[in-house]
Amino acid sequence: MSDRIFGGIGLLLAAIFAWQATIIQESFLSDAVGPKTFPLVIAAVMALSSLYFLVKPDPEPEWPTMGRLAEIGLAVLVMIAYAELLPEVGFLIATAVASAYLTWRLGTNPLQSLVVGVCTSVGIYVVFKLVLGLSLASGPLGF
Repeated sequence: MSDRIFGGIGLLLAAIFAWQATIIQESFLSDAVGPKTFPLVIAAVMALSSLYFLVKPDPEPEWPTMGRLAEIGLAVLVMIAYAELLPEVGFLIATAVASAYLTWRLGTNPLQSLVVGVCTSVGIYVVFKLVLGLSLASGPLGF
């Protein structure tokens, strides 16, 4: 039963996401694909995934323990904090901290998590900022 509820909520969210994507205003200088395409693809994938849960639910789903639910909730709070702090501390610092915490919670030791967080942050920065020339949030240190 819980899978069908999850599938129904997901299908509703996919429909809302698709509707919101269709009302994106396009500028006259947009490319052939346009800004609506990617959100519509995401909505379609989400709808198909939700339909799977509606059509073929798990007969006896296993719910996580309260401790595991608390960890999931804390990971969500870390992602919210990441989005809030990104403009304040900048991309490199915010991404390094969030990546380090999340990899630590996935099972690496703290030192490995710190290395992975920093490498992830620097790697994404190099690809998106230096190679592709995209704009990323600059913190108080200018990067």
